[in-house]
Amino acid sequence: MERKQTIDSSQLNFYTMKFKDKITLITGAASGIGKAAALAFAKEGAIVIVSDMNEEGGNETVAQIKANNGQATFIKTNVANYEEVENLMQQIVAQFGRLDIAINNAGINGVLARTKDYPVEDWDKVMIVNVSSVFYGMKTQIPIMLQQGGGVIVNTASIAGLKGLPNSIAYTASKHAVIGATKTAAMEYGRNNIRINAICPVFTISPMFDPVALEKVAQGVPDKLKANVPMKRFAKVEEQVGAMMWLCSDQASFVTGLALPVDGGLTA
Repeated sequence: MERKQTIDSSQLNFYTMKFKDKITLITGAASGIGKAAALAFAKEGAIVIVSDMNEEGGNETVAQIKANNGQATFIKTNVANYEEVENLMQQIVAQFGRLDIAINNAGINGVLARTKDYPVEDWDKVMIVNVSSVFYGMKTQIPIMLQQGGGVIVNTASIAGLKGLPNSIAYTASKHAVIGATKTAAMEYGRNNIRINAICPVFTISPMFDPVALEKVAQGVPDKLKANVPMKRFAKVEEQVGAMMWLCSDQASFVTGLALPVDGGLTA
């Protein structure tokens, strides 16, 4: 069972980028990086659409944003289902009239197994949640942005999209695919003032990667993972969000097609 995540929004106040009244969709925003992103964008004035399968967690994110005088709404969506993603975009246009920023962040890890032992059903699940969802998102977000004259999309990939990760063939393949899809779409729509980038996080402390829980089932593994990172620590969700916010900001107005490592130097 996942430990409940508490994010102190006061830690998010070091950003200087402003997103006042920007209609911002964040998937996988019930916890982890997505939740931290929702809180941070709202703090900078964005109107945030929180999307997730986890209705309780999504509503908690919205409640926390509103408690800090931000604006947010929750729309439950299974991003692995194209019809639901299409319906999500239709609801956003009907309610807000536009979509300025889309962060396709939802994803899963999959099981740990060597390639010959990897279950086919788990491969299929990881690929549809991690890859098809990003495609479904961009396929339905880009027409909205074309009509309004531009927009920004950020997809969450991983360092596993930049290098191999043993015992995680599905996750690794899926994140390589996210980067490939990001670069392709960026080349296609740069001329239309639509910027599309990806972030590539390293091990980031969140419900999806809990070093304390991992230590209980695999003693010594967290320390080994940390030892591989030149900065000798795991990332904080706020650090991943900082990269997202920069990519969505005017400071990155000439940046598109980038897979940005936020990894403490691991892929250097």
